[in-house]
Amino acid sequence: MKKITLFLTLTLALVLAACGNGDDSGNGEESGNGESEGNGDNGRVAELQEEGTVNVGFANEPPYAFENSETGELEGANIEIATAVFEEMGVEEVNGHLTDWGELIPGVQAGQYDVITAGMAILPDRCENAIFSEPEMQYGEGLVVAAGNPEGIQSYADIADNPDVTLALMEGTTQFDFVEQEGVSDDQIMSVADIPGQLSAVQSGNADVAAATEATIRAAYESLGSDDVELVEDFEQPDVEGIPSYGAAAFNQDDEELRDAYNEALEKLKEDGTIDEILDNADGFTADSNRVEVGEMTTEELCQG
Repeated sequence: MKKITLFLTLTLALVLAACGNGDDSGNGEESGNGESEGNGDNGRVAELQEEGTVNVGFANEPPYAFENSETGELEGANIEIATAVFEEMGVEEVNGHLTDWGELIPGVQAGQYDVITAGMAILPDRCENAIFSEPEMQYGEGLVVAAGNPEGIQSYADIADNPDVTLALMEGTTQFDFVEQEGVSDDQIMSVADIPGQLSAVQSGNADVAAATEATIRAAYESLGSDDVELVEDFEQPDVEGIPSYGAAAFNQDDEELRDAYNEALEKLKEDGTIDEILDNADGFTADSNRVEVGEMTTEELCQG
């Protein structure tokens, strides 16, 4: 029925355009960028409000966004933020779709999801393939090593200085760029599919160290509950481009209207304290450590590097 209605609407629009003189400012021709197609009552925001559901892609990465193995519920700071923002927009239900980290951007590009939310860092190369909301949070890096830290690793530079050290990283993450900037060679890196795989590599002795964002690696370490590994509590944050990272939701490049509406609602929730409350109540985060004030750092600046 929706397809029939859309066909009739488009047909009527074409007839009216053929009969007119081209001066109607509502026909989308003046801007020349196609933005008018996504605005108004027939825009994506209005569709989501009518449907009452938004499809969200996420990867299992506690404490950002994950599926609770016992309840099946979606949890994590970024899921909570997205839920609050869409509620503010008039969309009540978040329908989660679990996928691998490396498939998040391809999935939103293909229209499988309306948005992806996983604490994904805003980076120039990612900005070429998706459009990001304004930053929702900021975060640093962390390491897990074998118990007793036998290699004395306290920084990425320590890994670079010892060519015998093997580093386990989750494929598709920003850590590849960070450790490269610190001088870690490619032949020192073991690529694995997920965070548990990183810790398993260290636990089994196949890797000496695992690196991820601090909140991620801490949550994984605490969940593992093993005496075979330990968190590097005195880790030295590297002075490299991209740290701290700024995480945000990401949208299809054609969904500027939806992204802009999300930003408007996000800004309101930052200003009224809702985002601070979410961060303070989420495992692994605090408002003082992870908040991003309105205007403190913009997506435009981050996409430009």
